[in-house]
Parts: sequence; C-alpha cells; structure tokens
Amino acid sequence: MASGQLSRAGALACSGCRHACHVMLYCDTKTQLFGRIPIRHIILMQMRFDGLLGFPGGYVNPSEETLEAGLSRELLEELGVALPISAEDHVDCCHAPASSPSSTSRLIIHFYVKKMEEEQIKEVEKEAASTATDHGQEVLGMVRVPLYNTKNGGGLAPFLSHSFIGNARSQLVDSLLRLDMIAPEELHKALAHSLKIHTHTAEDLQAALTRTEAKRNWF
Repeated sequence: MASGQLSRAGALACSGCRHACHVMLYCDTKTQLFGRIPIRHIILMQMRFDGLLGFPGGYVNPSEETLEAGLSRELLEELGVALPISAEDHVDCCHAPASSPSSTSRLIIHFYVKKMEEEQIKEVEKEAASTATDHGQEVLGMVRVPLYNTKNGGGLAPFLSHSFIGNARSQLVDSLLRLDMIAPEELHKALAHSLKIHTHTAEDLQAALTRTEAKRNWF
C-alpha cells in the first residue's frame, strides 16, 4: 500500500472521521478529433461551484449508508442519473491533502473508477445538463479530459495546468497510468509542458494584478 493510503476497513474504522466518495466515469471511444487525432477514451470530470475541477461525488455517512449507496445518491444529485456503484469499483482511500479546505476535519477521500459504454457516458452528460438538481449550482458543468497532445501543445498539458480540488489531479494521473490509457512518456511530456504553462500563467496573473492595482488607485 502506498504511503499515506488507507485500507478500506481501516478507513471505515477511523473514529471521528468524515468520508467523501468520488468516481471517475470513463469509456473507450473510436472517435477522432478533426478526423485525425484519436481521442481514445472519454473521462468525465466537472467544474465545481468553487471554480476547481474535480470528480463527481461528495460526502457520505457510513453510519447511515454504505459508501457506494452514498456515492450513488450524490451522483443522482450531480448527474441526474442513478448509477450503481459497487465495492469492486473502489480503488483507494486516503486522508485529504493538507492543502484541502476540509483537511482539518479528518476527512477521508474514497476514490472509485467505473468503466461504462460510450452511449451511457453520453447519456450521463445529457442528464447532467438537463435534469440534475445540482447543475448550475454546486456543479457548473461536466467536462471531458483531453487525452491527446496536439502539435502546438494543446490538449492534456493545458488541462492538467488548471486548478483541481484536493488530490483530484493525482487521482487522474494515477488512473491514466494504472489503466494504461496513455503511455508514461507521453504523460510525462504533458506534465512537463503543464509546468511551463503554470509559469506563464503566474506571470500573466501578476500582470493582471498590477493593472488592477493601478486602476484601483485611480478611485
């Protein structure tokens, strides 16, 4: 077991801990971007109310429901679809990162991965935007992870440079490697380019901050 990770039984035995469950829904696809760039897989994430990217899911109470039942309940609210989640879909669990807003509450994060058919994924996207009670509130929209790298550096690298909630980025990266969705060298290249994008973004934000500060002083 990797450092920092917990067993499922150990996590459930944690006295006074809170629990949150999230799931990566994905499918294989033969579609191509612009008719020439293989998309390979469709992975669903969401833009949260706080402006961060994350996986669907939320808080569950193991004293009142199973982890899987709680996750299915959260998915119904966020996606508008009652998806069955099983214990076999459970991948790992760990304490929330120190940088997480909920880290002080002894929060344990449970992560699931569920493979679906492409038509099922499309149905989830449709229902999430049309019937989900959380759409436009806790969830601002579903997004697909671009698993390709274009010649001009687009695709996965810029996506990974966005801001993610907690350890969602690590969960994504680990899943891509675990499921052989992308070659390690291709992922390494995307991560390296993502770091460069972060540097440029910081410089751009600093310039915007300077302009804002100057205008604020006018008043």
